[in-house]
Amino acid sequence: MRIATWNVNSITARLPRLLAWLEQSGTDVLCVQETKCSDEQFPYAELRELGYEAAVNATGRWNGVALLSKVGLTDVVTGLPGSPEYEGVQEPRAVSATCGAARVWSVYVPNGREVDHAHYGYKLGWFEALKAAVAEDAAGDRPFAVLGDFNVAPTDDDVWDPAVFEGLTHVTPAERAALAALREAGLSDVVPRPLKYDRPYTYWDYRQLAFPKNRGMRIDLVYGNAPFAKAVSDAYVDREERKGKGASDHAPVVVDLDV
Repeated sequence: MRIATWNVNSITARLPRLLAWLEQSGTDVLCVQETKCSDEQFPYAELRELGYEAAVNATGRWNGVALLSKVGLTDVVTGLPGSPEYEGVQEPRAVSATCGAARVWSVYVPNGREVDHAHYGYKLGWFEALKAAVAEDAAGDRPFAVLGDFNVAPTDDDVWDPAVFEGLTHVTPAERAALAALREAGLSDVVPRPLKYDRPYTYWDYRQLAFPKNRGMRIDLVYGNAPFAKAVSDAYVDREERKGKGASDHAPVVVDLDV
């Protein structure tokens, strides 16, 4: 079973590349983030032609997540139970379902913006809600994982130059403590191998030639429980999909399971 996660940075803009990647990659389940569309705009028909069912949590031009599956899609939960609101809105940042032998979440954790911004506190509160929501599945006997854009680099080794990020979000002690607390619920970090260079970055800014210079971050993560982690036979960052015209600023993270 092949499960992947990918922040596509607009499913409308990335649709031709997404469809082509799904066809050539052999992915059974894809967790999608930042769809940036409404439910009505979501490309259900095009994905159905490739054999994928879709569970979608998307309400407009910002945020949005989805689960695409060729191996079944049941017990769908749209949204994060207990999620805090931001400016009075429950943002579409989570969707979960049982897909074949595994239960998976696709999450798009709030960015946080700046440390003194209200969005930063919202981000930390969102992590607390996520930990509470996944605790039961994380402790279960079936493969379970939370995949997505976590907007946190777990360690200094997960950014190209820690000095550049000093005092900024994505690397603060509080954010990393939130990730550690999530792992304490019974999840471990499934670290992918890089296809090039020595670090498995998953995101590179569009600006300042960040991608060709490999100035990246590892913020797209796969957190699996013990049965999930035990079943992993391979995991890698498909860096090739970050190349070329019309690419997302994130690359897919792919995990193979023996289940």
